[in-house]
Amino acid sequence: MEPRIANPAMILDAGGAVQDLYKSVYKGGVSQTILELVHLRASQINGCAPCVFSGLGNLRKAGESEERIGMLSVWRVAPFFSDEEWAALALAEAATRMADGADGVTDAVWDSAARFFDEKQLAAIVMMVAITNLFNRLNATTRQVAGKAW
Repeated sequence: MEPRIANPAMILDAGGAVQDLYKSVYKGGVSQTILELVHLRASQINGCAPCVFSGLGNLRKAGESEERIGMLSVWRVAPFFSDEEWAALALAEAATRMADGADGVTDAVWDSAARFFDEKQLAAIVMMVAITNLFNRLNATTRQVAGKAW
């Protein structure tokens, strides 16, 4: 498989800006594990092979078990995720699938996340979802190849 074009962020010299946004997420006080779970789940939903590939690697480097990684696609019915992770994943899915329902991110989903995360942490999760969706759309549209660096 060959990409249609180089990654658009690289063509437009925006790679550094995108990476700066990504780095800012890690200053929000949310654990790396939760941020990586959010990233991988949104990437699974969007079918972004490069982001799924990198998400798997990041979770493995962080010491996550193969059971938790493998069960992420069915996290709602898997016994491997904490209530805090469940709330972050629900927010990530709702924000990624906004067009699937009239309410987008419902108050119930938001309030559940707000029970576990303060304003700065919620901002980090929302930014992670947004940046992941940006990466997903750049990569999937241009058919970037999993495992190849920008």
